Amino acid sequence: MDISSDESDDWFMESLNAYKDLHVFQLEHPTKVIEWTGDKNICVAGYTGARSEILELLLPLKLYAGENQGLCAERDFKVQHGGFSEEPVESLIHIPGTRCVVTSGRSSSTLQIWDIGGDDSDVIKRTGVINHKSTSAKGSKIAPGLKVEPAVLHGSCISDVQLTEIATGRVLYTVAKESSDSVSGLQFVNACVFLICTSDGTLLRGDTRESSTCQYPLQESKSGLHWSFGLRSDSSQSEASCCTVARLSSSGHIMLSDLRDLQSPFCQTQLNVQRSASNNDFLNISWAPVLDRCVSVSGFDGTVHIYNTRNWSTEGQSPQPVFTHRGHEMSDEAKHSGTPPVVTTHSWHQSRAKTLLSAATDGSLHVWDWVDKITDR
Repeated sequence: MDISSDESDDWFMESLNAYKDLHVFQLEHPTKVIEWTGDKNICVAGYTGARSEILELLLPLKLYAGENQGLCAERDFKVQHGGFSEEPVESLIHIPGTRCVVTSGRSSSTLQIWDIGGDDSDVIKRTGVINHKSTSAKGSKIAPGLKVEPAVLHGSCISDVQLTEIATGRVLYTVAKESSDSVSGLQFVNACVFLICTSDGTLLRGDTRESSTCQYPLQESKSGLHWSFGLRSDSSQSEASCCTVARLSSSGHIMLSDLRDLQSPFCQTQLNVQRSASNNDFLNISWAPVLDRCVSVSGFDGTVHIYNTRNWSTEGQSPQPVFTHRGHEMSDEAKHSGTPPVVTTHSWHQSRAKTLLSAATDGSLHVWDWVDKITDR
């Protein structure tokens, strides 16, 4: 989509009332990952080129200045720690309670373990590797374990998925299922139970105390579609009904299920999205950690859409977003490049209800706090 100067100017004027905060940063290379390492810190890493930067950034301090914003000069992201990966970074996760991140590349059969540094050093150093079997050319998906000893669940296809202890490299668990179905996402529900979503939309539920897994394929054929997923669970993680799974297809179809019945979605809808991306690598659906029943969707074009699922019906059609972030497609770089950027990833702030970060294929990185014109009135 070509953006005219008039349209860009109109959006800029509208944005003055649409955002509480909007800060823009330009990375040297685009990233697919935005991972929180603290309340004010994120990790990003390049996915293009043979040698990719890994950076820990401090968010603009003006975000946290409250009523005294006029006294705060820091409007930009600040690089706190940095390092280099010898391969493009496809996935990156932070191990909670540590200064450690784990990455996977596009073709390597190992995971890389990194120390992102402290006050005594600004260098991100590789401290180890995790070897694993891999039958796929794509990089592994990774999820942090929720037990006391740091561990990661990882795999590129179902038969590859295993839980590995970081300190020792010891394999704690493997999925006892021979399947070459590719993994599009995985996440722990609690310390033992985890979910896997395959690229064809099938869900698998596993438990590290048992070797077998339960499989829940889609009831109706959605041939040719790619699926991603997001898991929402409350902090107690005790009630199955509080754990909601959202699946998003490359056609914009969304299905919502909970752990009591993963086979039959309790809600599904078709989004009105215009797809400009040529691949499925950037599809992303995420639950808001603070706002009840809100999901965010990106990866189709240069926008991030926020939806409130509260009033979605079993067969709802084309719900309207409560907010759409168009900042990436309205940037000066987008106007002059001739190639519209596509949002590569986005992430909600863990405690600020309407604050998100998003990144795009042009290397732009935004942090924004949107105004809900009903609740913020």
